[in-house]
Amino acid sequence: MIASVFHKGKDYKIDLYQPIDISIPLSDHADCVSAWYVKPMKLEPVQNGDWIGDVNKGGSVNFRNIIFNPHGNGTHTECVGHISKEFVTINQCLKRFMFLAEVVTILPKELENGDFVITRRHFEDALEGRKPEAIVIRTLSNGLNKLTTQYSNTNPPYVQKEAILFLNDIGVEHLLIDMPSIDREMDEGKLLAHHAFWQYPENTQFHKTITEFIYVNNEVIDGTYILNLQIASFENDASPSKPVLYKIF
Repeated sequence: MIASVFHKGKDYKIDLYQPIDISIPLSDHADCVSAWYVKPMKLEPVQNGDWIGDVNKGGSVNFRNIIFNPHGNGTHTECVGHISKEFVTINQCLKRFMFLAEVVTILPKELENGDFVITRRHFEDALEGRKPEAIVIRTLSNGLNKLTTQYSNTNPPYVQKEAILFLNDIGVEHLLIDMPSIDREMDEGKLLAHHAFWQYPENTQFHKTITEFIYVNNEVIDGTYILNLQIASFENDASPSKPVLYKIF
């Protein structure tokens, strides 16, 4: 099904039957991707007296409670409520769901202290003057192990504050990355990149979002796409999400 997306004076054609899902499935498997020392998602049937919400155990339906942490268990989208003193929710901040996006592939730079970082120069070179609403960051290397990596205490690559300031300058409103965070794992609670992106608290950008724990398959080429950023309607700072890309014809 070919659809037209009219955006800022231009007509973009996409095939709605050819979505590119860049989310990582959230499951209760022990090897499901995770970070921040959280346990795997837990599924448990509701029990009420002799009744149990599990068909295989005699119940009439499957009726399960789900316990998970959106930041540590799989693909999620977050708003400024992640770092604000005020209670701000992703369901109230994200009101549009279709955006013009650039997929970029970046090999993080190694610093003298052993950290691997994404720099301003990385974004300048990758974007070549383009100013998208959303940026989708695929880091190298990009093996299928990203679907099962346990990132706790591994100090994964992160984004430098100066690089975030560049994205702000060119108008990027939605940042998607295949790492568990845009900040260093252990940074004394500074979260410099998060604060810079949302400009909190001096000029808070409530409409901007960060999506972490995506996976962009190697078959997806760098370039311009239409992004459909889907969330569950959680009144929380973050929600599990399903970002989907569409090629532009």
